[in-house]
Amino acid sequence: MNVLLIGSGGREHAIAWKLAQSPKLTSLFIAPGNAGTAKVGKNLAINVSDFEGIKKAVIENDIQLVIVGPEDPLVKGIHDFSLNDNNLKNIPVIGPRQEGAQLEGSKEFAKKFMLRHDIPTARYFSVTPQNIGQGEQFLESLKPPYVLKADGLAAGKGVLILDNLQEAKSELRMMLEGKFGEASKTVVIEEFLKGIEMSAFVITDGISYKLLPEAKDYKRIGEGDTGPNTGGMGAVSPVSFAKGDFMKKVESRVIIPTIEGLKKDGIPYKGFVFFGLINVDGEPMVIEYNCRMGDPETEVVMPRITSDVLEMFACTGNNTLANYTLTTDPRYCTTVMLVAGGYPGDYEKGNAITGIDNVKDSMAFHAGTRQDGNQVVTNGGRVIALSSFGSTKQEALEKSFASAAAISYKDKYFRKDIGFDLE
Repeated sequence: MNVLLIGSGGREHAIAWKLAQSPKLTSLFIAPGNAGTAKVGKNLAINVSDFEGIKKAVIENDIQLVIVGPEDPLVKGIHDFSLNDNNLKNIPVIGPRQEGAQLEGSKEFAKKFMLRHDIPTARYFSVTPQNIGQGEQFLESLKPPYVLKADGLAAGKGVLILDNLQEAKSELRMMLEGKFGEASKTVVIEEFLKGIEMSAFVITDGISYKLLPEAKDYKRIGEGDTGPNTGGMGAVSPVSFAKGDFMKKVESRVIIPTIEGLKKDGIPYKGFVFFGLINVDGEPMVIEYNCRMGDPETEVVMPRITSDVLEMFACTGNNTLANYTLTTDPRYCTTVMLVAGGYPGDYEKGNAITGIDNVKDSMAFHAGTRQDGNQVVTNGGRVIALSSFGSTKQEALEKSFASAAAISYKDKYFRKDIGFDLE
């Protein structure tokens, strides 16, 4: 089978790496890919939102399956574009249509969906410039800290958690005035939930679903979960508390009502659903949905899947997912993300990376890299994820930290406390 994978991050390298292990794979193309994906397939210099360029690549390379990694092309309607094109409509696309992608594309859409289908989540209020006074009143009704979320896509950075009411009011106004561009023309204020977070993932063909290994990621730039949010600084799988009764609650109260809710609302959905969850005194509540796999969670989830993922995607594409048997590795997998100095603020690109070949006990999933002649250089804020197996969380982390130390580039930074809050 010829496969096109869309995206260029660590998530896509991890998926490409796993796809390349399938005996069912003939050729793998990645658009646009990075220096890592070039080792397991052929990179195509096509932007993820260049739908016409993607169409041309699908036809020229006799692609039989398209897998969409990032959220942006899904929210912009790449699946709908394919279904509406006579040359593409019979080629399965893994990733929801535009309406289903609104679960991630609009926080307000997601909140209304959860309320409609009785899915546990925090109280909220949506604010626009027209009702900012009511928004401030809602803030006054809450106890600190105060949670402000840009309604639209903001690359994982559109969430503010503030302890001071006046600061929250001030930030609310700045967000509505364009702090996060179009993404914050509507702001969702949420009640703060106290607990420990985790991520759950399913893949669905719109009829049935398969529950993938869970993970916990670490969003803040600083150790001890301090500083601004990033796209993710590391992840751990499995999650110590995500078992037994808690996961039964997740499935019965969150996952099944979500899949059934999509059916009831007449929203066709073929692809991943990411559940950002928080454990509040043993009760799971939904913080957010994503319409794709998480990053860096994919870098610990994909290694733990021992069954053929190309078969999983193919079954999703032809509506036979119920027949697929998902098997997983029981060991811990951890990932540590190397980032550029200054990230998530301003950072340099084009710095030479050395030492990747010295990594022996980990998988080095490239995130923000590119090939520059014979040299691999930095090309993003998050640069490389180092994923490792271990019989214990600590063993896996020690391998990831050692591998992180083996790689060098200017102003390299990584968190040394990934997994600190788990048993």
